[in-house]
Amino acid sequence: MSVFNIHHVTKYEYDRPVKESVNEIRIYPVLDNEQELLYHEVNVTGNPDVLVINDYWHNRMGMFNLITPHQELVIESKLIVRTLSKVIALENMNAGFEELSDEVNNNLFLLELCSIEDPSLSNEIKNIANEIKKPEQTVAAFVENCSSYIFKNLRYIKGITNIQTTLQEILKLRSGVCQDFAHIMLEILRSQGIPCRYISGYICPNQNGMRGEGATHAWVDAWIPGKGWTGIDPTNNVWVTNNHVKLAVGRNFTDCSPVKGTFKGPAKQSLSVYVSVGYEDGQKFEDITKVKMEKLSEDHIDPDILASLTGQQQQ
Repeated sequence: MSVFNIHHVTKYEYDRPVKESVNEIRIYPVLDNEQELLYHEVNVTGNPDVLVINDYWHNRMGMFNLITPHQELVIESKLIVRTLSKVIALENMNAGFEELSDEVNNNLFLLELCSIEDPSLSNEIKNIANEIKKPEQTVAAFVENCSSYIFKNLRYIKGITNIQTTLQEILKLRSGVCQDFAHIMLEILRSQGIPCRYISGYICPNQNGMRGEGATHAWVDAWIPGKGWTGIDPTNNVWVTNNHVKLAVGRNFTDCSPVKGTFKGPAKQSLSVYVSVGYEDGQKFEDITKVKMEKLSEDHIDPDILASLTGQQQQ
């Protein structure tokens, strides 16, 4: 078991007042048998009432409206979470694709997570899947080999993509960050009828070092027959560990975006994201991302989309 103290600040600054900032926030940790919440404090500029509900994917989502004119919006999360033992043994996951079909065909929710996002890429994705798939391979072995393929064949490069980069562009670049690796893996798994979900969260540093550590992170949940949802991180080519803290699940990044909303008023804005991860012994790791926004003349502007134009994404 590990205990992490996570401080996550999202800050928007505007060159002129904006108003009626309506937002959704998914910064509440998932509560399940893999992690437990010890403390959580959420602070928002102006102290608006935050309505917390469960969304379609059963994530805890906060909604608020900052009506008064403002030139700064800060969303701060102070979190203490304990991750529980996550020892995933491949030899204990022996079910094949026939068993998978039996489980999926009787579950509409799983079927929904089996269809690929971009049918135009189906041939290219299936060609990759054919490279990975072996005769009489278990579902878990295919998932693990898929992660290994992405880790070996895609380069981890920050700043080369953003949240609007398409799957086709990622495949052409053969480069990106955790968000891109997760999206490619989702398509490959779904091409083989394996239900899978996008996971948003944090990866907390360990002594071996991991890509994206100390920052927001993304990985994949795959449905393993006989076991259920099982997390795997293609960016680091590992099954999820005690260093992975889960915030939200969904079909893709859009379902899990930490902050998403609209506001009124044309403005040039800047975005900065700060994440720190502290340990019980006082050791702390920090990550700061600053994004310059372009000026838009629209009346209704989506802060999340603006961020995507300049490459702000999960690392």
